[in-house]
Amino acid sequence: MRYPKYLPESGTIGFVAPSFGCNIEPYRSGFMNAQKKFEALGHKLDLGPNCYEGSGIGISNTPQACGRELTEYYCSEKNDVLISCGGGELMCEILEYVDFAQIRKAEPKWYMGFSDNTNMTYLLATLCDTASIYGPCAAAFGMEPWHESLHDAYALLRGQKDTVYGYDCWEKEGKKDEEHPLEPYNVTEPRKLHVFLPEAHRLKETEGTAVTMEGRLLGGCMDCLVNLLGTKYDKTTEFAERYKEDGIIWFLEACDLNVMAIRRAIWQMKNAGWFSHVKGFLIGRPLQFGQDLMGLDQYHAVCDLIEELGVPVIMDVDLGHLPPMMPVVCGSYARVEVSGNDIGIKMECR
Repeated sequence: MRYPKYLPESGTIGFVAPSFGCNIEPYRSGFMNAQKKFEALGHKLDLGPNCYEGSGIGISNTPQACGRELTEYYCSEKNDVLISCGGGELMCEILEYVDFAQIRKAEPKWYMGFSDNTNMTYLLATLCDTASIYGPCAAAFGMEPWHESLHDAYALLRGQKDTVYGYDCWEKEGKKDEEHPLEPYNVTEPRKLHVFLPEAHRLKETEGTAVTMEGRLLGGCMDCLVNLLGTKYDKTTEFAERYKEDGIIWFLEACDLNVMAIRRAIWQMKNAGWFSHVKGFLIGRPLQFGQDLMGLDQYHAVCDLIEELGVPVIMDVDLGHLPPMMPVVCGSYARVEVSGNDIGIKMECR
């Protein structure tokens, strides 16, 4: 696994928009304020040509323009790290215009983003053996003041910390809108982890039991992952086999998928062989939190299909579309410790 150099004290942050750009509110004002905050921290900025674009369908620009920008800025010596402007819908369409062969040859560089950016964070790990950060996009750094999770993401980029912990509360309904583009997270809901442990070939929810698991972190947004599955970009089973001595800790979360679609996604990934050598699962809160369809909730949507694997499953983790999210290094070797409602993830660059 290749690990990039960390962002230097006065290093340059590059911004790209392979998915949505920051052309409308509240993202435009958020992105502009984020730039001010990064400059106040002593950093120079390197903006890609699509950062303020909104001419594409489901992405900032044409797939060709987005793929070209991503390749050029990743391989450029003018910036030290890359942060994606935002998530979106159709980043998958740019992949045939991203030169992954060139990226594999280039000096590794931290790339950070989430949601639709799974198309880059996941493929950097599985196609290029290069670590990435599944974490907040650029506009989030414009909030006033920064939530602890933003400080964590910045610290990861700087190499100032290697361990992240769950946050006390999460946001069910945000207050950020066009009139309030710099509004911080509206954290009102206490974190409540749901821990499922194997017992006699079943998964049983437990409380108060300490859980520790180690393995290589891999995952992202399931909406994107199942779209990649079975394509020429799917080298997941090869990755799992390559790191079988470490084993895989899957981190997964969902955006648009309802509980039935989550269950179908889990079924598809399992039957594609993705969960070979699995050591455990970290499942983020789905955007459709608390949904129940035909008696199926978010917990059974996942656990019923993977209980035969005999590994721990930690659910409602601070990952994904209901902030805050713990930034995690995709591809890193991690030690996850859970005790009650507390979770810590220590990530090693090895």
